[in-house]
Amino acid sequence: MDRNNLEARWRLLWQQLGAEVPPEGVYQKLIDAWSEPHRRYHTLEHLTECLVLFDEVLPLAHAPALVELAIWFHDAVYVPGAENNELRSAYLAERALAAAGCSRETAGDVRRLILATRLKGRPETPDEALLLDIDLSIFGATPARFDRYDDGIRAEYGHIPGPSYANARRQILRAFQDRHRIYHTEHFQEILERNARVNLTRALKRLRPWRRLGV
Repeated sequence: MDRNNLEARWRLLWQQLGAEVPPEGVYQKLIDAWSEPHRRYHTLEHLTECLVLFDEVLPLAHAPALVELAIWFHDAVYVPGAENNELRSAYLAERALAAAGCSRETAGDVRRLILATRLKGRPETPDEALLLDIDLSIFGATPARFDRYDDGIRAEYGHIPGPSYANARRQILRAFQDRHRIYHTEHFQEILERNARVNLTRALKRLRPWRRLGV
């Protein structure tokens, strides 16, 4: 998806949200944020992959415009290791919605969607489940794309020594692997669950012994 199509999509989204025009300057701020030099996986590529995948599962969304806006903002703030990335991203979305004249109810719904990506507990609504599965679809990607994602995460945490990174990363990946189901929706369970488990197993093996990527 090129920049022209991305911007056109952004403008159409705000029409679907009931706004006459998008909030001024927010699109470029988002593009700049997703393009920050410290990002290696949480980049415009991740954003566009999520949007393309969302198009494929659009009929599964109960409030499509809200889910799409949450996709645009879910990693708008990304500081590796920070615990408030999602909270700050949700705040940016709320400000944009307020500037466009959207309701507090809409802002609250988008906020909850974005905060669900913190992965603390199970999703509470079908749209939260759909958003989380889209965000985690990288687990079920082709081996080459998954490995590039895995290397990107390591690069984003390049300031952390190898053994410390390997221990923390191993805990995170095992937590997903130990789930009864990695994905929350039947759609993603059917198309990505098996590949995701294979990729996670490979990634865990790569961490034994830890690798010096990005160190």
